[in-house]
Amino acid sequence: MAWQIGAFQLGTWGSSLPFSPNLDCFHLPTVAYDSTSSIHEAPDRGVKLPLNNGQNGKYLGYIGKRRNVGKHLSFADLTLPSGQVFQLCSKAEDDADAHKKFRQVPAHSPVLVYADPDPADPVEQDRNAKPTLNTRDIQTLNSFPKDIIVTPETIFPQTDRHLQIRFHPELQARIRFRAWLKSVLNQALLEKGFTDVETPTLFKPTPEGAREFLVPTRQKGTVYALTQSPQQYKQVLVASGIGRYMQWARCYRDEDSRADRQPEFSQLDMEWAFAGADKVRQDINDIILKALSSLRPAQAYQDFRDGERIPVASTPPGSAREVEGPAAHQFTALKFADSIAMYGIDKPDLRIPGRIHEIPIPDTARHFVSMITHLPDPVVEAFTFSLNDCSPEMSRRLVIDFMKELPKQFTENADGMPQILVYDSSKPLCGFSSIGFEYEAVLEAASGGKELNDGDLVVFQARPKHQGQYTSSSTKIGELRSILWKALVEQEVMETPRLGDPGSLQFVWVTEFPMFQPVQEDEPWKAQDAGAGIAACHHPFTAPLSEEDLALLFTDPLQARSAAYDLVLNGVEIGGGSERNHIADVQEFIMRDVLKMSDTRIDDFSHLFKALRAGCPPHAGFALGFDRMVALMTGTSTVRDVMAFPKTMKGEEPFVGSPSKVTNDQLAPYGMTLSK
Repeated sequence: MAWQIGAFQLGTWGSSLPFSPNLDCFHLPTVAYDSTSSIHEAPDRGVKLPLNNGQNGKYLGYIGKRRNVGKHLSFADLTLPSGQVFQLCSKAEDDADAHKKFRQVPAHSPVLVYADPDPADPVEQDRNAKPTLNTRDIQTLNSFPKDIIVTPETIFPQTDRHLQIRFHPELQARIRFRAWLKSVLNQALLEKGFTDVETPTLFKPTPEGAREFLVPTRQKGTVYALTQSPQQYKQVLVASGIGRYMQWARCYRDEDSRADRQPEFSQLDMEWAFAGADKVRQDINDIILKALSSLRPAQAYQDFRDGERIPVASTPPGSAREVEGPAAHQFTALKFADSIAMYGIDKPDLRIPGRIHEIPIPDTARHFVSMITHLPDPVVEAFTFSLNDCSPEMSRRLVIDFMKELPKQFTENADGMPQILVYDSSKPLCGFSSIGFEYEAVLEAASGGKELNDGDLVVFQARPKHQGQYTSSSTKIGELRSILWKALVEQEVMETPRLGDPGSLQFVWVTEFPMFQPVQEDEPWKAQDAGAGIAACHHPFTAPLSEEDLALLFTDPLQARSAAYDLVLNGVEIGGGSERNHIADVQEFIMRDVLKMSDTRIDDFSHLFKALRAGCPPHAGFALGFDRMVALMTGTSTVRDVMAFPKTMKGEEPFVGSPSKVTNDQLAPYGMTLSK
C-alpha cells in the first residue's frame, strides 16, 4: 500500500517505526527526479539519514546553484546544517547515471549526498578554500520552488522571513553569533557560581517605569501583566538564599516603537547578594571580556555584502584560543555629571573625537551670544570637529545642507538654535568676525587647546544655567554633536573605526545618576503613580548613593544621587542596574513619602516588603540588554537584525500576521466586549 500526497508518493511502512533498530540512521521518504524532472518514489522507498554528517561518506545539507563545465563536469556548493560549505564535484566519467541525477537537482533543495573527499583537494594548500567532495550519488529530500529567484543581491520581504534567514547571509551570521555569545556569557556566569532560575512571565500590574501589556483571565475583572523585567522576583530570590541569581529573561513593554526597541525582548538578568556596585561591575566586565578575548580582527571578523562586517566566532565556551593583534574594545567609567558636562548625554559615544566645553564669554563676544540666544545669562557650550580633506567652501556647503535637515527639536528650541562656524584662514579673523577680536580665546576653549585648520567646524549652543543637580538625560548640544558626527561620517569627511579595529567597541560605565527627575511629558503614565510629580530615574527599588543622599530624600529629593549604573556601548545603553533598598522601611519611605504613591499602589508590593523584612541581605543587580548588545557587536543599528522573528515599528510580526483581530466570542469568557 502507498499514499499519494500531491506530487509525492510515500512507500508502505506498516507498523514499523521510521528509524532503523541499529540507531545508525533515520528513514525518510525520498524525492527523485527523472529525465523530465517529474517526482516519483525512489527505488529504495526511503533515505537513510546518517546520525553524523559525513558518516560513511554521507553528507546532508542544502545544494547551491550548479556550475557546469561542459556536459561531463559539474560543481555545486553543499551547505551543511553547521554552516560549513563543501564544493561538490560530479563527473560523468565516474558514474553517468549519478551525474545525470546531479544535474537535475533544483538549486537550494535539501539533499543527501554520497561522496568521497577529493585526494587533490586544494584546501591542503589554501586553508580558505572549500573542501571538495567527489559525488557518487545524490538524493533529493524536498524540492525548492523554481519561481523563487535567489541571487547574491536578492532582498526578501519580512513576510518571507524564512527566506530572509536562509538567503541573507548577514542575517544568519548575526543569529549564529548571537547563539555563540549567549553560550560564552552563560558559561562565564556558571563558573562564577550563579544559579539559573526561571521566574513567571505572567505577573501583576505594578509601577516599574514602563507601560505594561495586560492579559485578561477568566476570573472576570482580573488581569495578569506580562513582566517588564523579573525585578521583584529576583530581589525576593536573593532574600530567599539564592546568593547569585541569573536568568535569560523574556521581557515585555508596551512602549512607542523605536529602532532600538521591541515590545518583547531578551535580557540577561542577574542579582548578587552581599554585594555592591563594584562587585557587579567587576563580574560584568569579566564575562564580557571573556567573549571579547576571542574577537580579534585577524581571526573572527568577516565581510558580507553591502560592506557589513560581522564577527563569526566558533570557539566553544571555556576553550583556549590564541589571539593576535590589538583589542577592539575599551572600558571607561564616568560619573553622570561628568558625562553630561563632557558629552552632553548620559550615553556617551567615545568613538566621537573631542568633547564639549563650557565657553567663557569675553566682552567682545556679547553680541555673538545675543545672536544665538535670548536668554539673559546663559551657559554657552561648544565643540569642534576636524574634517578630512575638506576646504572651507566645502565645509560651508555641508553645514548648510545639515542645517536644512535639522529636526524641530533644534530649530524650535526656545533657548536658541545651534550656531556652526567654519575655520577659514582666508577670511577676516579666520571666519569668526561675529565673535570679535578675542575669538582666539574662544576657539582655544572650544577645542580644548587643539589647533584648528581650514574647513574645521566650531559648534556653539546656549542653554539656561541650571540650579542644583542636572536631571535630564541629555542637553541639546550633546544630541546635536551625535547626529552631526553621524552625518559627517556618512559624507566621508570624518571617520569611525571599522568594526573589529581598535576603538570600535567603546564600553562606558556611567555611575551616580540622579535618583529622581520630574515626570516627563512623553511618559504620562508615570504620573499615575507619582503624586509628587517626580519619578525614579531608574526604578523605585534603587538605593540612594550615600548617607548624604539618603538625608536629601527628606529635604530635596531631586538633588539626591542614586547607586545606579548603566553600561553604554558606542552611545547606546546596553544594560543597567543598581544597589537595592534592602531595608523595608527605607523602601516604603521612598514609595509613600517621596514619590507619594497611593496606599493601594504600595499594597501591590506587599510580597516584596515581606521578603525584605525577613532578613534580606544587601544586594545589587544588573540586566544586560542582550538584543542591543548583539546588534552593536555585529554592526547594525537595529535589534530587528539580530532577532529571528522581530516585530515592526508598529508592533506587528509580518511572517505570522500578529497581532490578530479579536471577536466578541473570544472575549466573552473574560467578561469583555469590543467597544463600538
